[in-house]
Amino acid sequence: MALWAPSSQKLFLASSAARHGRRSRNGRRGLDSVVNVGMAEAEAEAIAIAYEEGEHERPKWTEQTPFSRLVQALVSFKPLYYVLKLGARQVLISTAEKKNIPWREMTREILESDVYKELHSIENPSLQYPDYYLSPFHAYEEGNLSWLAAAEAEVATMSMMRRAIPYASSNEEATQELRGNWVQAIKQHHLKHSGNAMIETILDIGCSVGVSTRFLADSFPSAKVTGLDLSPYFLSVAQFKEKKRTALRKNPIRWIHAAGEDTGLPSKSFDLVSFAYVFHECPERAIIALVAEAFRLLKPGGTLALTDQAILFLSGIVSSSFHITEEYGTIFERILPH
Repeated sequence: MALWAPSSQKLFLASSAARHGRRSRNGRRGLDSVVNVGMAEAEAEAIAIAYEEGEHERPKWTEQTPFSRLVQALVSFKPLYYVLKLGARQVLISTAEKKNIPWREMTREILESDVYKELHSIENPSLQYPDYYLSPFHAYEEGNLSWLAAAEAEVATMSMMRRAIPYASSNEEATQELRGNWVQAIKQHHLKHSGNAMIETILDIGCSVGVSTRFLADSFPSAKVTGLDLSPYFLSVAQFKEKKRTALRKNPIRWIHAAGEDTGLPSKSFDLVSFAYVFHECPERAIIALVAEAFRLLKPGGTLALTDQAILFLSGIVSSSFHITEEYGTIFERILPH
């Protein structure tokens, strides 16, 4: 079984045993375009069905403004694009500071630490990076392959989270809204569809600096958790932060530098495979390969959990910033359920 949980709180499931073409309870095709394509690679059929009753109307504050439409038009002009992406980064920093997130302090703490010593034990020097991963994105010329991107990853996530959930009164409340509901949905789904099997092994693909990985490890303390990412810099930060924990885990998190499309891990070895805020950064061909690899890795009755930005629910200016810094955001927006 597979679970899709966008940040808009609309949840979808996909089952390789379901009949092709069945509509969801809310009358929509849901994620057929994503899951069916991915399962074609895995030679299996899939269908998206609604996990929650009801519709979520797009909030009025997310509507396009004349300014946001102007920004989107300017993005297509390359010389201006490079200026605009720096501005988009400043939007995230400004949001962070207004919400009492110490962006510069947290970044400096990482950059002035001993995090660099982790790289040797993390990096796989023989890894061949996919072409899409070598393009500039997130307003960094080197994309995720830089120490600055790694140092700012967690605070950028916090800033975007506060913009996505403007009514949250604190970072803790926003985290619980996004990640707490996500984990709760995973637990409910796995309990219902996996024959009461325990979640004992977890793989978090595209784990970045380990925010989602640590949340999963905290939520499933008896499970063996693995975080996998293409950036050795992000993984170095993840490992460095995990080493700073005062409380030891029963099962330490394992960090792997590899491509999510070809992990090299044994088939049918995980009860849960997670993608947290990954697909909006990928071209369609990569999404297909990632889903196929995830289903190869899942044990029978295992759960595939997806959570990502519901782009249609972002405010106009934030949506514009998203399109500036995320090259493949429009692809992901097209295949999201509408």
